[in-house]
Amino acid sequence: MIVIERRNKIREILFKKRSVKVTELVHEFQVSEETIRRDLIQLEKEGLVQKNYGGAILMEDLQKTQDIIMPVQLRELQFFTEKDAIGQRAAQFVQEGQIIILDAGSTTWCMARHLHDIKQLTVITNALNVIEECSKNESASIFMLGGELRRNSKSMIGPQTQMEIQKYNADYVFLGASGISLRQGFTSLDLYEAQIKQAMAAAGKKIVLMADHSKLQKTGLVSFCSFEDVDYLITSDKADELVLKEIEKYGVEVIITSTIHS
Repeated sequence: MIVIERRNKIREILFKKRSVKVTELVHEFQVSEETIRRDLIQLEKEGLVQKNYGGAILMEDLQKTQDIIMPVQLRELQFFTEKDAIGQRAAQFVQEGQIIILDAGSTTWCMARHLHDIKQLTVITNALNVIEECSKNESASIFMLGGELRRNSKSMIGPQTQMEIQKYNADYVFLGASGISLRQGFTSLDLYEAQIKQAMAAAGKKIVLMADHSKLQKTGLVSFCSFEDVDYLITSDKADELVLKEIEKYGVEVIITSTIHS
């Protein structure tokens, strides 16, 4: 396992357990204590952890924000390997010359990382980090939706954004969700972000939802799509199989990515 993969795994453990011990990480990754200590020093420099005797703990202010809308930089790190596998699978839908809409979010950002080689792609998005990633594809045409900047998600929201979305027609729309509830469908923690997601869904021929396992059986503040509105749900093999089977009954094609080699 290369350094970046190991450190991403350590980040995932921290977001889940909120603390780590050097001895446990040595056993988990089969590396030396010195290697793990270097990893923790780097994470401390990034402001993610505070080192202590024998390990490290997630910074207190990050612990407080875990159950609300986290800054996009932190969401990009949480469950990174799982989200990246989901994003990679979603990117396989996209073909040369197509028009796609990408929602703001950590999983759509992961997807954007796998679009660099698709020729003559047109990308429409309200997310600054997605724009930055897609700009690495020199043949892509990229349209940034205007509106009010939401700093914690690096995205544009508001009436202007909604109006601009209505101008476009896309082959695929790729959306994330804060929660997926069998009763409420796909939900968001934010009213304004939910409105943007609804407008995006209305502009696409096919709607693809991407969500890691932690989003299942969670309910956000606002529903933005019912199961009947969505063509595909891409998640991972960590997701609850029984819940996925219930979702399939609504006509959603569920695609499960493997995390074994992540």
